[in-house]
Amino acid sequence: MFTAKTSSLKQSGVLNNLINDYLDKKETLNPFYDHYPDKEGFTDFLKVDKYPSLNRETLSAILLKQTATVSNTSDKTKNNIHLLKHKDCYTITTGHQLCLFTGPLYFIYKIISAINLAEELNQLFPTQKFVPVYWAATEDHDFEEVNHIHVFGKKISWQSSQTGAVGAFKTKELQALLPSLKEAIGSGINAEELIQLFEKTYLQHETLRDATRFLVNELFGEFGLITIDGNDKELKQQFISQFKKDIFENRAYSCVTKSVDALHTLGYQAQVKPREINCFYMEAGIRARIEKEGEVFRIIGTEKTFSPEQLKNMIETEPEKISPNVVLRPLYQQTILPNVAYVGGPGELSYWLEYKNMFEDFIAVFPVLIPRAFITLIEKNIKTKIDKLRFTIEDVFKEEQELITLFQVKSNTLFTLNNEKEEMERLFTEITGKINLVDKTLVNNVAAEKQKSINSLDNLVNKANRAIKQKSETEINQVKTIKEKLFPNKIPQERFDNFSTFYIKWGKSFVKTLKEYINVLKKEHLALIEE
Repeated sequence: MFTAKTSSLKQSGVLNNLINDYLDKKETLNPFYDHYPDKEGFTDFLKVDKYPSLNRETLSAILLKQTATVSNTSDKTKNNIHLLKHKDCYTITTGHQLCLFTGPLYFIYKIISAINLAEELNQLFPTQKFVPVYWAATEDHDFEEVNHIHVFGKKISWQSSQTGAVGAFKTKELQALLPSLKEAIGSGINAEELIQLFEKTYLQHETLRDATRFLVNELFGEFGLITIDGNDKELKQQFISQFKKDIFENRAYSCVTKSVDALHTLGYQAQVKPREINCFYMEAGIRARIEKEGEVFRIIGTEKTFSPEQLKNMIETEPEKISPNVVLRPLYQQTILPNVAYVGGPGELSYWLEYKNMFEDFIAVFPVLIPRAFITLIEKNIKTKIDKLRFTIEDVFKEEQELITLFQVKSNTLFTLNNEKEEMERLFTEITGKINLVDKTLVNNVAAEKQKSINSLDNLVNKANRAIKQKSETEINQVKTIKEKLFPNKIPQERFDNFSTFYIKWGKSFVKTLKEYINVLKKEHLALIEE
């Protein structure tokens, strides 16, 4: 069905400088993590039990209770939850927002990356157990980031006046999206399956939180994936002291600021800048920042204020009303899970590297940071165009204009006057020497005439290449088709297209095919080419 073509992550351009240097083991980054993402790093991590005080029985009970909110939790997932009661069982976690119908493709890639890494570690370390976990960001309130999908170039958006944490959003409004979705994906067996999946997911579950859990179970339940919702009172009770340290002592702010400054000194830009208070206040319809103003704590955008004693009392009795932001969430995760590795994209891993000081200060376990899978799906018709233009797979990562120029070079249709320019340079050098003997004040005039001549040649080259482009219009359009398919709206395919675009063609085998090829420990970009 597919041929796999791998290339380096650096060559594919999917990583930022910080993560490129992290994977290259740049020594200056050693203070920002504990274990490198390879077999030796995991071996070192697993030498001692780093979670001796974790209440595993409570964790297992909470997770089982959460699974009961939907009807399709697999037996393998339940078995994995029971395994967590044992001290030799660890989690491999990835997290993501509750994107509509999974959102962009890399949502799928992240989860399969965690699943496959858990399976590989089970092979490498048979005396321990590893289970995959999807951290559902139910508390996130950035609705505009999760309310749409792109299917065959069409954007389908969920409009809503609901506010607060998106996990609590009611999904009945999604009935209105069905006509647009049906129109976008067309007809056929796979299209019917997708519509049924959409209806079962969003029209038979009251909230986005439960709908997403159901959808993730449908796609990945057979692999034993555990979904965890951090918006849970019992889980947050285990994080009360950390909430207090952040809100009343600003400990996270001071630690992360120190790391951000250190990374900046090394030439890296901050991915996340901490606030003095990295917590939100949360209730129905509200997720708003907490800020200290004088002697009181104000909930931004509301009239609510708390005295220090009132806020301390609320944290202790109603911790579910406190929500960690992007700085504290990783610390929260590592407090409630026996987690060995976090699987994420370059942006996520960049901010994790900012948090090492904070983890040390809060006495928390810092996990192994693993880049997720990076994949480009190349359909047969696109591969035919790539071959016809005599491009390699690596070539398609170049900018469009660079690719057009490369085509002209490969097809010997790029017009140049390089030899003539060199001859002109030689001629004017000779002229300059002769003029200099006559009148040195005329040398500048020679330089000006030289520049005019070079500009004239460049102008002729540009005109000639425009004429060639017109004659090569078909091939140039094919280059544009390739770029638009693999980089729609100049965005990598995996960050734009929804999985349904490809499910329509490949059906249920699509997810299993991805799972067959993903191996995050290899740290490679993967092009899957349809045969």
